[in-house]
Amino acid sequence: MPFGGKTYDAERDKDRLKTQLFNVWRLMKDGRWRTLEQISVKVGCPEASVSARLRDFRKRQFGSHTVEREYVTRGLFKYRLIPNEEH
Repeated sequence: MPFGGKTYDAERDKDRLKTQLFNVWRLMKDGRWRTLEQISVKVGCPEASVSARLRDFRKRQFGSHTVEREYVTRGLFKYRLIPNEEH
């Protein structure tokens, strides 16, 4: 997995991030709308991590998938993943 960043340490972070990515993918690939909280509860990781994994899916190295965001109310958004058919 091509994770990276200034604070990324492969020995410490790779397995955790890979598991988060897989769990978020498995839940979100159905294309249903969910809030970060709903995703977080289902996959068992913090909302900030869910948000980061959703951003990862947009990146080329993670498949260039479409992640849509829709405003709900009072700063709350919901998200859905549209898998790229090429990957």
